[in-house]
Amino acid sequence: VQLQASGGGLVQPGGSLRLSCEASGLILDYYAIGWFRQAPGKEREGVSCISSSDGMSYYRDSAKGRFTISRDDAKKTVYLQMNSLKPEDTGVYYCAIRDLFCGTPYPTPPAEFDYWGQGTQVTVSS
Repeated sequence: VQLQASGGGLVQPGGSLRLSCEASGLILDYYAIGWFRQAPGKEREGVSCISSSDGMSYYRDSAKGRFTISRDDAKKTVYLQMNSLKPEDTGVYYCAIRDLFCGTPYPTPPAEFDYWGQGTQVTVSS
């Protein structure tokens, strides 16, 4: 199983980025996919997650209304559209998978995810 995250970069406050997480070596339909971020000196935290089958999506409070998670199982890819970015969104963003459902209450602890991608840097700065 491999997860490849991409799409990070440097963006000004108020800007947008779309992250992608491409999976290989598995049938993505059977998995929930989460996005996490880790800022320097801070713990990794869940940002958003989308479940398999029912397609339920979850967001941490600070991401609600600004971020949108989606999945294309045929392409084995999950996306995170991030709008109205703020400096506090800065960090390395990781995607990860676990069986079927995201788990509640959200955010689900990182330890409950089984496979991780390598991360992509997002920097929000003027």
